[in-house]
Amino acid sequence: MRSPALLLAALAALLCLAWLSIARRSRDALVVYCAHDLVFAQDILDGFERETGIPVVVVGDTEATKSLGLVQRILREQRHPQCDVFWNNQTLGTMQLAEAGALESYRGPGFDRIPDQYKDPDGLWTGFAGRLRVWIVNQQQMEVSPAAIEQALQADDLSGFCLAQPIYGTTLSHCSVLWNDLGPEGFEQWYLDLQSRHARFVPGNATVKNLVAAGVCNFGWTDTDDFFVGLDAGAPVAMLPIEVADHTLCLPNSVAIVNGTSRRVEAERLVDYLLSEQVELRLAQSESRQIPLGPVDESQLPDQVRELLPFAERGIDIGHYSAARQACLGWLLEQE
Repeated sequence: MRSPALLLAALAALLCLAWLSIARRSRDALVVYCAHDLVFAQDILDGFERETGIPVVVVGDTEATKSLGLVQRILREQRHPQCDVFWNNQTLGTMQLAEAGALESYRGPGFDRIPDQYKDPDGLWTGFAGRLRVWIVNQQQMEVSPAAIEQALQADDLSGFCLAQPIYGTTLSHCSVLWNDLGPEGFEQWYLDLQSRHARFVPGNATVKNLVAAGVCNFGWTDTDDFFVGLDAGAPVAMLPIEVADHTLCLPNSVAIVNGTSRRVEAERLVDYLLSEQVELRLAQSESRQIPLGPVDESQLPDQVRELLPFAERGIDIGHYSAARQACLGWLLEQE
């Protein structure tokens, strides 16, 4: 029979080996900052781990500060990068990183399959799997038509209209386009008018969906992925794509390699993976029903996604709005 001392020594050795294994895994892992909803993103990243054997450590963000918080974190860490790959849920924040020199160029096999309007020409970032900005309407509260929305927006009391706080996420991208379209003075007047008529500014797009689904608000701004969550839950909601200057607002995810990564080869493999037809189809088939931007086998798309393809083709070239984003965000932060 082994002595207790020998058993304790063996146990200590096993624990030491386990600790070394965990430490090595953490040291060798690809660190991904991810602003996309982890309920959808985690499955994709787990699939990458299984197919490649490359371990991934995922750092997410909150619904309220999504994308902006991670952009600021990457900027703060520029001298000592902690992140290898940034999976953003939109593009304008990623463009800010590109302009700050925080990203590395990469034009792999996935780059060529994405239309020009959804990628950086130098390969500093590439978009994939888009979402449309849409009006979400409670069908029990009001008619679902552009005319009905326009009429509702003329009301003296806009407490039935809700939108996410515009300093974050896709609502910031949306407002950046309006800043450019209306001009700074026109945007400021529009925004202050919404406040004066008591439009509801809420923490995020999911909250917009919840309020409209429950009938607390009649209509609001959200993204197609949040709309489909409400629809699947049986809420009496419908949607209409939002258009600005005869274009839809199709806001893709974006992926980029962070400047200074020590895992360049592994980072390229993840970028290739995320930009593949396989991943765009999986995101289209998920509950978020994201819209493929590159060519895919359309027979594998859900009907609801296939119907959105023409709207994505008419998407605005968001690459022209980086300066507008900075100016718009600066003004919005002054209002806080």
